[in-house]
Amino acid sequence: MRVFFTSKIMAAMSLLVLVFLAGVLGFRFFFEYEWVDALYMTVITITTVGFGELHPLSPTEKIFVSIFILSSIFIVGYAISTVTEYVISKNNFGNLRQKTVQKKIDSMQNHVVVCGYGRNGKQAVQKLIDYKKQFIVIEKDDELVERFSDDKLLFVQGDAIDDEVLKAAGIEKAGTLICALPSDADNLFIVLSARQMNKELKIISRATEETSYRKLKLAGADNVIMPDKIGGDHMASLVVVPDLVEFLDNLTVSGENDSINVEQVPFEKVCPNGKEQAISDLDLRRKTGCSIIGYKSPTGEYLVNPEPSLVIKKDSKLILIGTPNQIDSLKEMYNV
Repeated sequence: MRVFFTSKIMAAMSLLVLVFLAGVLGFRFFFEYEWVDALYMTVITITTVGFGELHPLSPTEKIFVSIFILSSIFIVGYAISTVTEYVISKNNFGNLRQKTVQKKIDSMQNHVVVCGYGRNGKQAVQKLIDYKKQFIVIEKDDELVERFSDDKLLFVQGDAIDDEVLKAAGIEKAGTLICALPSDADNLFIVLSARQMNKELKIISRATEETSYRKLKLAGADNVIMPDKIGGDHMASLVVVPDLVEFLDNLTVSGENDSINVEQVPFEKVCPNGKEQAISDLDLRRKTGCSIIGYKSPTGEYLVNPEPSLVIKKDSKLILIGTPNQIDSLKEMYNV
């Protein structure tokens, strides 16, 4: 639709330029007006302001001016109607899209809200798409919203520091909030507001300055990520332990057959009956091919490479590693 209207507007503008040039050149070469006078006559004729001609017109000049007036009236009218139609249609399309998006948001539960669609926001969104997670993006740049709005991306246009915008994104029903704005102050404000609206919300925030880390944690952020620091550490690690870093870089959710995936599985998925069992009794290696490399206890403590005799507790999580096919088997078997 936008391409259609753009082509119509370009055609209308081209006709306007064409009729303007025809008037200037006609008055200049056919009736020997000076360039300034030819421009003046063209402008007052096209705009129909009613100013008098510079000198009495001959019969030939009157015929030319009459044809020129009729042509310019139709072309100018066409251009005005095309631009008006575009503006009205754009507003109606935007309102319709906003209503459609809001209807989808109202039906969501436990979704992810991403604040900011910059470099970090785009990376987060791509990972959420890979994981097939429901998410909403809050972005105040209307150009970005217009460019990237499609069936996969649901945008709420507005400033995320505004409580009403957060509510429109369903923050009160959301499960996770990702603050990816470039300003630490804005992220801090959003974390404070979101924590008040949803006490159970998991909040992950970006930070630029190390001094902001503690402030964001005190404000209610569960995790604070410093992309610049991670990038520097990563580059240094490529010098110190390059093979290890390259291996870790292969831990992906891209779905490539030669890649390795890591997945977390909560207690209630592997023990749907609620009975606590030892890792050896679960026998996940034989059933899915995945290996258990980590265990998160109900208190939040992590255990690397847990023993087979370890009994997993309620509200705990297992971390497994495997190929994409093995992870798919795990997800299918335990409905992860």
